[in-house]
Amino acid sequence: MKADTKIAAAAASALALSLSAAAAHADTSSALDETEQCYGVSLAGENDCAAGPGTSCAGTSTVDYQGNAWVYVPEGECETIQTPYGNGSLEPIERP
Repeated sequence: MKADTKIAAAAASALALSLSAAAAHADTSSALDETEQCYGVSLAGENDCAAGPGTSCAGTSTVDYQGNAWVYVPEGECETIQTPYGNGSLEPIERP
């Protein structure tokens, strides 16, 4: 393979990797742009991250519908989610 061909192949590979990484990032950010954090709706151990004492991050909620633990839900749906303790909330909530 000639040197010019090797350089062109390397450049094409680099461009393909770069475009692939950019596309992957765009998919992730657009998915998060269309979600919101919803408190008080996750089951024990299924929260996306922490919101206060008793949680440190994903999967650390200790009870179902823990008021300071949240999950991502589609934007605009949080407050319509019904639990045995009431609806989901965009802010941390007190739970018995």
